[in-house]
This record gives sequence, structure tokens and C-alpha cells, in this order.
Amino acid sequence: MIEDNIHPVFDKIKGRKSKEIYLKQRAKVIWFTGLSGSGKTTIASALEKRLFELNYFCQILDGDNVRSGINKNLKFTAEDRIENIRRIAEVSKLFMNCGIILICAFISPTNEIREMAREIIGDEDYLEVFINTPLEVCENRDPKGLYKKARTGEIKNFTGISAPFEAPNHPFVEIDNSNPNIDKTVTELLRAIIPEIKFDPLKEL
Repeated sequence: MIEDNIHPVFDKIKGRKSKEIYLKQRAKVIWFTGLSGSGKTTIASALEKRLFELNYFCQILDGDNVRSGINKNLKFTAEDRIENIRRIAEVSKLFMNCGIILICAFISPTNEIREMAREIIGDEDYLEVFINTPLEVCENRDPKGLYKKARTGEIKNFTGISAPFEAPNHPFVEIDNSNPNIDKTVTELLRAIIPEIKFDPLKEL
């Protein structure tokens, strides 16, 4: 019957472990959180470049490539922010099932939202990186003029101004990016992340 073919037979699809062995890496989600202008995407991009040079296969997800595509129907209400992160976490799981390392750079402003992402992705696969740049520094940078618009009321529900940001309680790594030193920051991140993604063939026997 047609109904019998509605759902794919997942046990016939190559699993995550086989793909990790093929790529010689362990799939993880490196989740950057922090205020707008904190440096999340800049650091994430630099990290991806360094990991690629070390033969790790990664994919970056951030507001630009997610909200222009899969989440373009979402606004910035509290409900849509939750749905935005829920979809990102689910997409991250699909990438991980391909053995790919995800680098996600999203404000993800509350502990509740980040905990939802952690639960979807799985605690052992979720590496939270807090880019702890003070609000005044982010506002002074204001590369897209968003803080200025938020201060005048042109943008509603803007994190740090008219909507809250809750600092993570126990991030995997915390970075003070007040005075950026990208090379130093990425080196610090690599020291923490490489043991988590490094492929050990002896453990796979």
C-alpha cells in the first residue's frame, strides 16, 4: 500500500558514525551566542577558515544565510525568535548526521532558548561559546546602525535595548572580545575545540 512508503527506512541509510569515519572528524555544533556587534560571525568565520586549513569540514549558519532562506518568514517577536532557534537546531542535527561540524552564530538571547537548542542537538554535541562583549562596546561599533535605530524606537524588540540578553551560566568557552585579537581568540578556541572534534581511529575499532 502507498501508506507503507510514506516514511523512509532510516535503518538503510548510512549512519552518522560511518560518515564521521569517512571525514575523519567528530561532528559537533559550536554555538556562538552574544549581542549584536559582539563579533560572533567574524570569529566564527575565522574559526571555520582555520579548521578548514586543518582538514576539518565545517558549515557556518548565521542570521544572513538562515533568515534569507529557511527562516525568511519569521519576524523578531518572542515566539518567532524561539522558532528561529528551534529550526536552526533541527537543521544542525541533520548536518551532524552527515558528519559535519556546525558553527552557529546567533544572538540566541535567553537561557531558555539556548537550552532548547542544547536539548534538540544533544548535550554532548553542543559546545556553547559566549562572545562576552559589553553592550556599550557593541553599541559603539554598531556596524549596521541597528543600535541607533533601536534607541530611536525604529527597531522594536532589539536585544540589549528593548529585549533582554541573558549571559550563559556555564559556557564551554567564554571570550572577551572588547579589544579584538582574532588570531589569539581563534587559537584559544582551537585549543578547546580540537579535542572534541579530533578523530581517533583507535576509538572507532
